[in-house]
Amino acid sequence: MKATISVRVPKELIEEIKKIAEEEDRDKADVLREILAKGVQEKKIEIAIKKYKEGKFTLWKAARYAGISLWAMIELLKEKKIELQYGEAELESDLKALEE
Repeated sequence: MKATISVRVPKELIEEIKKIAEEEDRDKADVLREILAKGVQEKKIEIAIKKYKEGKFTLWKAARYAGISLWAMIELLKEKKIELQYGEAELESDLKALEE
């Protein structure tokens, strides 16, 4: 299902979107949808990592929230030099999450 939204953006940003659309020979709306989808995915990963660092998400829960595999989440954490926090409590929580 698609919905229409309206948002005000700086003219410079609109010009950049037009340039990308022309370069890729695509419709501006298609380019904008792609950029928006990538931005949402990136923001979800950012939130998942933040909550993981704060101890609010287990490793598994962070990966599920971000919409990526557990191994991809582990790799992201390694890239960002974030220490894995995994103990008995996290294992129990992840096992419960698997049952859901």
